Amino acid sequence: MKILLTGFEPFGGDVVNPSWEIARALDGTTVGGAQVVACQLPCVFGRAPQVLQQALAQGPFVLVVALGMAGSRTGLSFERVAINLDDAPIPDNAGQQPVDVAVLPLGPAAYFSTLPVKRMLDAVRAAGIAADTSQTAGTFVCNHVFYQLMHTLAGMPNAPRAGFIHVPVLPEQQALHPLGQAMALRMQVEGVRVALQAALAG
Repeated sequence: MKILLTGFEPFGGDVVNPSWEIARALDGTTVGGAQVVACQLPCVFGRAPQVLQQALAQGPFVLVVALGMAGSRTGLSFERVAINLDDAPIPDNAGQQPVDVAVLPLGPAAYFSTLPVKRMLDAVRAAGIAADTSQTAGTFVCNHVFYQLMHTLAGMPNAPRAGFIHVPVLPEQQALHPLGQAMALRMQVEGVRVALQAALAG
């Protein structure tokens, strides 16, 4: 059994992205009997889903979990809904800044995560790590990837459970993101590990 765990490259002036640092730390480890396979995604509209598709082709996977950083979050944030909208507040790493355009013009308005979100949330909180659920993954590249992931899996027989988790910034990023609450990388890695284990058990 394999788990695909993705994270993003740094963007928006940051020199590190905790989503990738978490995925990289867990790469090659075994969680709940499944081996974690990490993949770094570019923070670029259009290109990120292409890299994700290439990673999915290395399956089959029992779980696919995409991670992304959100500077305003105060803990691990389990996203429930991906919407069919790109509306970038800042340019991506290729200088693109789409405004009010569909991720997929003929796609449905939204997709729900197929992860056992509440089970994962409860497990992470029981481990003493801050976590919550979220009803919006935003309209930047994180949501773009989340939507494309769920669209791809919606047409796949025996598709793995999949979804998106936003993670907070690292302590060294706090000055650039004063609205959020920083969390040490060690704790973020443990939180995601616990969440993956709970998802497999659910």
